[in-house]
Amino acid sequence: MTTWQAEPLPLFQTPEWARVVGVFDLETTGVDVRTDRIVTAHVGVLDADGHIIDARDWLADPGVEIPAGAAAIHGVTTAHARAEGAPAAEVVSQVVEALRALFDAGIPVVAYNAPFDFSLLKYEALRHGVAPIDAPSPVIDPLVVDKTYDRYRRGKRTLTHVAAHYAVPLEAAHEACADAVAAGRLALALAERYAAWLPPTLDELHTRQIAWARAQAASLTEYFVKIGRLDATAPPLDGAWPIR
Repeated sequence: MTTWQAEPLPLFQTPEWARVVGVFDLETTGVDVRTDRIVTAHVGVLDADGHIIDARDWLADPGVEIPAGAAAIHGVTTAHARAEGAPAAEVVSQVVEALRALFDAGIPVVAYNAPFDFSLLKYEALRHGVAPIDAPSPVIDPLVVDKTYDRYRRGKRTLTHVAAHYAVPLEAAHEACADAVAAGRLALALAERYAAWLPPTLDELHTRQIAWARAQAASLTEYFVKIGRLDATAPPLDGAWPIR
């Protein structure tokens, strides 16, 4: 006699793409993606339970002074980077190579506020004569996904705050490894929380995020104009995603 077992409704199953995810994060000399430099980087892979199954960290000598404000955030001083860091061109090349390997394998790469990390990496690659990743795909950005499915939640949307909201541990915030892994686990938490509504395929999710990010930038522009933080004649906020 065959024992009958109920199967979960497909509508509520965690999307197939959540079985394995890549993670990526940079800590830098500042927030200008065109001129600032990489200080530390992390690229890794998590399984469906958020366990680390592969990982690589880099410390770079950016070739410029690390401002005190930036060092206070990520803990790497100019002296330390010069003494212990690898040449910037070498780090950039290896980070690009690691990410290309994930994309070529069809593994999505999670990056919180993806346009910052991927854009800065692109300009670093151009600076050092490395072929850049011009169109990273597939990418999952928990910031964009969270703002889409919980649009009206009050409070900050930094990685620290959003991770806490979804009960994702984040120790040693602003270290590339810690931030990357937390972002990956956050993406998995979002996949489980919003399984009934998320696109089932990576291609569709990536495409949807392009539109979601554009809409979020337009909405934020409108809000900034309303409160006087942005002049009505000023250019709108850039909603390009996942790279600018």
